[in-house]
Amino acid sequence: MTKIENLNDMKSNDLKERRFHPMRMHKARGGMRHGHAAVVLALGIALAGFFAGSFYYQAKMNANSVVVKGLAEMDVKADLAIWEMKYVVTGNDVIEAQKQISGQTEVIKAFLLENGFDNNEITIGRLETNDLNANPYRNSYENNVRFILNQTITVKSNKVDLVALTLNKSGDLVAKGIIFNSDYGSPVSYLFTKLNEIKPKMLKQATENAREAAAQFAQSSQSTVGQIKYANQGVFTILPREQTSSATESQQIDKTVRVVSTIEYRLK
Repeated sequence: MTKIENLNDMKSNDLKERRFHPMRMHKARGGMRHGHAAVVLALGIALAGFFAGSFYYQAKMNANSVVVKGLAEMDVKADLAIWEMKYVVTGNDVIEAQKQISGQTEVIKAFLLENGFDNNEITIGRLETNDLNANPYRNSYENNVRFILNQTITVKSNKVDLVALTLNKSGDLVAKGIIFNSDYGSPVSYLFTKLNEIKPKMLKQATENAREAAAQFAQSSQSTVGQIKYANQGVFTILPREQTSSATESQQIDKTVRVVSTIEYRLK
């Protein structure tokens, strides 16, 4: 028969040893927690060291390049001139004013043909008529003129030198009673239209200048210039050859084309 142990016969020391002690469990759990924390801390230090080293390596690699700018300039000459001659006639009789301005149109056209322009280079614009009495805000005592007629003749020619020369002779037309409207500034615009033809040459020059600048930097840093990492060709700008405070590019026949390219080279 199985012997049933009588708890009353057990010694008090045995009972103390068999009782559950909460402090022992707390210490055991505390030790486990400290062990896990130590592992996590060690792993965090290791990862931090890895990422720090990785970022430092990438920073060193990205620093092995230099960004420089290359300038290229070229002197050019305008190849197209647009000359707008706007003249005006005033009067109270619109029919008479129209006949007068038509006669002036023939005089100006003959003047242009005599100075070497062709018919296909001359364009006669539409006649503009302004009736001042149709303006409700006009006071009757301002002047006695009712009609203002405007006409425009446009010369579009590749003979830029001839345009400049003939422009200086336009005083002959004023002597014949023709009144030009000069409210729009200079009547002639000189344009350069062959920019695409010179772009490749200028970009090559800008790249060569940029590489020379990169080579000087590389020499000071005891390295050599490698391949192009990034390049921006920049914006082509057409400037007046004579750059004064009031200079306007469209009013000068002689011009300067400029481009500044930004290039990043690898260093070895």
